[in-house]
Amino acid sequence: MKKIQMVDLKSQYQNIKEEVDKAIEDVINSTAFINGPAVKEFQENLEKYLGAKHVIPCANGTDALQIAMMALDLQPGDEVITTTFTFIATAEVIALLRLAPVLVDVEPDTFNISIEAIEKAITPKTKAIVPVHLFGQCANMEAIMALAKKHNLFVIEDNCQGIGADYLFSDGRKVKSGTIGEIGCTSFFPSKNLGCYGDGGAIFTNDDDLAYKMRGIVNHGMFVRYHHEMVGVNSRLDSIQAAILNVKLKKLDEYILARQKAANYYNTAFANHPKIKTPITSSYSTHVFHQYTLVLSGVDRPKLQEFMTGKDIPVMIYYPIPLHQQKAYISERYKDGDFPVAEHLSAHVISLPMHTELEDEQLAYISNSLLEFINR
Repeated sequence: MKKIQMVDLKSQYQNIKEEVDKAIEDVINSTAFINGPAVKEFQENLEKYLGAKHVIPCANGTDALQIAMMALDLQPGDEVITTTFTFIATAEVIALLRLAPVLVDVEPDTFNISIEAIEKAITPKTKAIVPVHLFGQCANMEAIMALAKKHNLFVIEDNCQGIGADYLFSDGRKVKSGTIGEIGCTSFFPSKNLGCYGDGGAIFTNDDDLAYKMRGIVNHGMFVRYHHEMVGVNSRLDSIQAAILNVKLKKLDEYILARQKAANYYNTAFANHPKIKTPITSSYSTHVFHQYTLVLSGVDRPKLQEFMTGKDIPVMIYYPIPLHQQKAYISERYKDGDFPVAEHLSAHVISLPMHTELEDEQLAYISNSLLEFINR
């Protein structure tokens, strides 16, 4: 049996090595390292895949979120509602721009932002909502868009973990995650479902004016060389990363199916266990399983981690501390106990290896080892 990895990028690379190596070599031979043809090609290919009118490549997912907020002209003190149960980048860019992050609790089944909590948090200062499609499943976007319309708010989708997921509207429409709000943002960090071999990100929108503005922001606020119309940043996806992503984008649906197959294996192995809650797929979204996360009950998690590590099985906790308890984001407006679902999840979740190259032998070993500890 191959060594088990949390994410097996090496095996994935070996399966696409010839295509990736040629793509990289072509960029090097062209010497068009910044904004070269590979970037334009990837932009167009991703637009087609997502059904989005505009894709603006950028340097990473965190930049994508920041650029989105800059493009919407949010002002210092404006409140932006987001989830407390996410990676720090979601709130980090809000604070960096001197906006006011307003954290809310999540749903206990999908782990995504709670619609009820959003509605309670809206004030006259609220200007935007940032739902996170956590672990690969869409937040309830139809309900979020209805709230946004009612209160005249922007919606920025943090799609850094959800690329490729389908959202199903109640009228039967099906669209890709990240294309519903005013702006969608994603990351191409290597471990993502669509990951490059360094840092990378992209922004999506169907709004022509926003697209124009964001294309300027990513390039120092410049549309004509050395003419700067607005304050911008330096955030570009380099050509080598774009070339790699062009290869991997063609395989994204195949990769999603591989992750779903692995998740189904885990689900079957742990079905109806009284101490294990497996991931729930909502009626309105497919799940692309960026992470496969269990909620444990009556299990000593640190000892389980030690046990699994002893069997050469990596496991992770996403996320051990909700944002409202992080030192950098502690606020008088929150106290322990205000976010019961997120606090419970942080104390009880555990994520198992999840990637495109998992084999049945590995899945059986992981599942049996977890059950061995929990059942003893």
